[in-house]
Amino acid sequence: MTVVLRPARSTDAGVAGEILHGFARENEWMPELHSRAETIAFCGRMIDLEWMTVAETENGVIGFLALNGTEIHSLYLSPDARGRGTGRQLLEYAKSSQSELSLFAFQANHSARRFYERNGFVEVARSDGADNDENLPDIKYVWNSEGAANG
Repeated sequence: MTVVLRPARSTDAGVAGEILHGFARENEWMPELHSRAETIAFCGRMIDLEWMTVAETENGVIGFLALNGTEIHSLYLSPDARGRGTGRQLLEYAKSSQSELSLFAFQANHSARRFYERNGFVEVARSDGADNDENLPDIKYVWNSEGAANG
């Protein structure tokens, strides 16, 4: 399966929203704060801001990365695309355009934490979740090319 990365188009908001909304629904620790339509609109806004890159196969969009400057705002894959290297491909794309990246991962999201740590991100802070919409404790991770070169 060949995965192509490309800038998201407005027509990708629906599938990106489905992927993101599905993540909230499949994880019992994640509160479902927004409707499917609100989540699709949110993805449309990230596309309008030119933050989003999608991963696409011959079967359509299977995941996306939203990068706001040096902050990874979102990286989500459809369930059947996980564990196949697509997340790493999106992450490498982000690394290729920046010398430092940061992101927040929920403490309860153990698979995401393992993924980021395996890919060179280092924990720099923890919070009780008071500053995020979900009110879930999170971890701030940072990656920089200097540390990656020396690590």
